[in-house]
Amino acid sequence: MMESHSFLKSITRLLSNCNNMKNLKQIHSQIITSPHLSQSHKLFLLSRLIFFCALSDSGSLAYASRVFQTTHNPNLPIYNSIIRAYSSNFTYKHKNPQSLILYKQMLLNNIVPDGITIPFVLKECVNRLDFVVGPSVHAHCVKFGVQDDVYVGNSVIGLYVGCGVLECARKVFDEMSERDVVSWNLIIGGCLRCGEVDVARELFVRMDERNVISWNSVIAGMVQVGRVREAVEFFHEMVVVSEDDVVLVYPDKMTLASVVSACASLGWHKHGKWVHGYMLRNGIECDVVVKTALVDMYGKCGNVRLAERVFKNICKKDVLAWTAMISVYALHGYGNEAFDLFDKMVACGVRPNAVTFGALLTACAHLGLVDRGHWYFNMITTNVYMIEPTVQHYACMVDILGRAGLFDEAERLITNMPMDPDVFVWGALLGACQMHGNVELGEKVAKYLIRLEPLNHAFYVALCDIQAKAGKFDDLGNTRVLMNERGIKKDTPGNSLIEVDGNFYEFSIKGSADIMMEEIKSLLNQLSKEIKVDQDTLLILKD
Repeated sequence: MMESHSFLKSITRLLSNCNNMKNLKQIHSQIITSPHLSQSHKLFLLSRLIFFCALSDSGSLAYASRVFQTTHNPNLPIYNSIIRAYSSNFTYKHKNPQSLILYKQMLLNNIVPDGITIPFVLKECVNRLDFVVGPSVHAHCVKFGVQDDVYVGNSVIGLYVGCGVLECARKVFDEMSERDVVSWNLIIGGCLRCGEVDVARELFVRMDERNVISWNSVIAGMVQVGRVREAVEFFHEMVVVSEDDVVLVYPDKMTLASVVSACASLGWHKHGKWVHGYMLRNGIECDVVVKTALVDMYGKCGNVRLAERVFKNICKKDVLAWTAMISVYALHGYGNEAFDLFDKMVACGVRPNAVTFGALLTACAHLGLVDRGHWYFNMITTNVYMIEPTVQHYACMVDILGRAGLFDEAERLITNMPMDPDVFVWGALLGACQMHGNVELGEKVAKYLIRLEPLNHAFYVALCDIQAKAGKFDDLGNTRVLMNERGIKKDTPGNSLIEVDGNFYEFSIKGSADIMMEEIKSLLNQLSKEIKVDQDTLLILKD
């Protein structure tokens, strides 16, 4: 008995220290040939062996499968190990659902699943978006009495969230007797994925304990739906909590990339710069993703110099980093710099993507470079870099031709497009018609766009502009009557945003409650009077 126990401990220790398949096979031979091990001990060791060779980087799922198939009367731990192995191995994702087959076999052998089995079976259902088997496995949770296990409950929430059935996920969440931070993160992530942003926000506020995933979910979610100010506010709250509370939750790279993107969207240069400084002060290592986000942020905020500095400090630049810097140059009219950087990128062996060519075509449009635009566009259409031309590329090319007044060529390009032109393609042509005063084509395009999107006020406004400048006041009147009949009006009032000492002030045509408008009007009137006095003085001096 003592010898058996000693041998068991020795083999268990060897399995724990094993780091290659050669040693594992030797250990396996010891297990199946040893006379010192009982059947229960052999099954225990085989479950550990399967666990290693199925899940370790040095292991082999194929060998684990062979071990399982040759095991007489496998028990629950062995089933759990092999089911976990298949559900965690994405190589088998598009093949037979082996985890589900093994689970069914286990049930047929009258082996009752436990709180370890169910989560991995549900994981397989999520991987395959299987909403037929998944609810059946959920029913088994209740049947076999494991529904109160928080790990099982989280897996069920993950199933319904992964299959997009938020109502069921929320019901499971609400009925859980015990929840942990993972439960909250799953349901918040599900709400954000399904567009229930306000519900996700409410749940986040209710959380007693938050980890970095909680913060990242709500911050990234707010950025994705365009509520970028709230994203920045949540980040500042996160930083304050981390400084004041005993339990610290520090931002990670994902947090910072999301916040930098939010600052880029708003043009909040000082906030973006502060976030960059926060990374440097706290010794947070910036990978290529974060640095690329910084390049984009500085570019959109107008600081090309800092964008260049960050870009030059990226050690291993990927296509996204190169494209971000090319886009910055294109945005600010530095066409030659964008073209030179593209040449360097290609020389470094980095293959450009569709976004890269979009940025280059934008630069050509801003500089009026038709021939160069043709050259880049032909690179796409002739598959030089194996890139399929997109409708955005055609919109850029139409913009280049339209700005140059080449309307016939622009129309031919649209007619020969391999896909249906969208509103951006026609919108580029419409903008060119407004720029060059091409009334006939402009009216034709504007009316076509109105038929495509009869509730889009922008196209009516463009048509009115064309008709007014052409002196076609009868047609203009008819267009305005049509707008009134359809109830067309500008949904979002004109507004502007300025940053003063780190604070942001929004001016709107509907009024700005938080701004001292009367004081501003008084100051503007005073400045107007002083300007008038200066102009009168200048006229007197000239006389």
